[in-house]
Amino acid sequence: MFKNKLIINSFDKLPSPCFVCEQDLLENNLKLLKKVQDEADVNILLALKGFALWSTFDLCKKYLKGCCSSGLNEAKLAKEEFKKEVHTYSPAFKDEEIDEILELSDHIIFNSFSQWKKYKKKALKKASCGLRINPQCSLVEVDLYNPCSINSRLGIIKENFEEDELDGIEGFHFHSLCEQNVNDLNKVLEKFEKNFAQYFKNLKWLNFGGGHHITKSTYDVEALIKLLKKFKQKYPHLKIYLEPGEAIAWDSGYLICTVLDIVKNGMEIVILDTSVEAHMPDVLAMPYKPSIKGASSNINEKEFIYKLAGNTCLAGDIIGDYSFDKELQIGDKIILEDMIHYTMVKTTTFNGINLPSIAIKVNKTSYKIIKNFGYNDYKFRLS
Repeated sequence: MFKNKLIINSFDKLPSPCFVCEQDLLENNLKLLKKVQDEADVNILLALKGFALWSTFDLCKKYLKGCCSSGLNEAKLAKEEFKKEVHTYSPAFKDEEIDEILELSDHIIFNSFSQWKKYKKKALKKASCGLRINPQCSLVEVDLYNPCSINSRLGIIKENFEEDELDGIEGFHFHSLCEQNVNDLNKVLEKFEKNFAQYFKNLKWLNFGGGHHITKSTYDVEALIKLLKKFKQKYPHLKIYLEPGEAIAWDSGYLICTVLDIVKNGMEIVILDTSVEAHMPDVLAMPYKPSIKGASSNINEKEFIYKLAGNTCLAGDIIGDYSFDKELQIGDKIILEDMIHYTMVKTTTFNGINLPSIAIKVNKTSYKIIKNFGYNDYKFRLS
């Protein structure tokens, strides 16, 4: 899987900063998803928007049915490296890309009837065509990640549904969740069925989208299997897809960084060789406070208190305040937990800062360096 990659036999020799994906933990997630897939007789796709570490695709495709993409480049990656089913959805497709997307895709999902009518003639010759539905069941608290927020552009609401334009449509897709449990899926399904079940008899498939937090320890996997089985009993002719992003790589790795300096301004501020803005933007966007190995987000829990900060000129490039058992020193390593899903795909070279290296932990003592980044990655991103 990792030909011609540098092998490191010591954690201390890993570059910094560096994303480390633990192969065993990733495979544990995949095995659990395969259990759901097999027992509920559904199809689980890898959402590339959440996890696109294609060096792991030989492993992932042993367990999953294919990939869902958000446009041309993700569809290319899925076809080239995963080599199984490709399902493509975009809020709007571009004329200059649609032909290639159709060549790459097994399913194509349109966000509106206007897009469907625009591309219908050519799409019907190439792929199974579907529509994205907005069930108008809003369960996500943060609007930034809420596909069913007020005035959402994502999907067709019941009010705008054109039932006389369904000729050639073989499936419906919805995506209403974000890191949520099965009880929320049940609520969405109830609303979805209430408004759109009358059209199911003429469909071949339904796609329940992502946001299913299946591999989180608190997720009720057995309840999900039961729910999916019950749904399939009602509609046995329908093929069911799920496309989780976070569940694939949930808690399967971390971001290593190094203390570069410690400055004082009312408290001790640790400057790291990583960046919140460039390397983990969801910390600012959601916002959330990542877990750090050996530290507490409660500053009153441990003796030594620090503000952890990034190494760019952005004033708000701050991870947060943490307490530690031991006093930090320049050169110490910091491990930010659960940084493989979504985080890796959102990195930038803001301020000219290098992207973190990428490594895969293949056993208890061995790491394979998959990618190092440098000046050319920054320079040739622009021109």
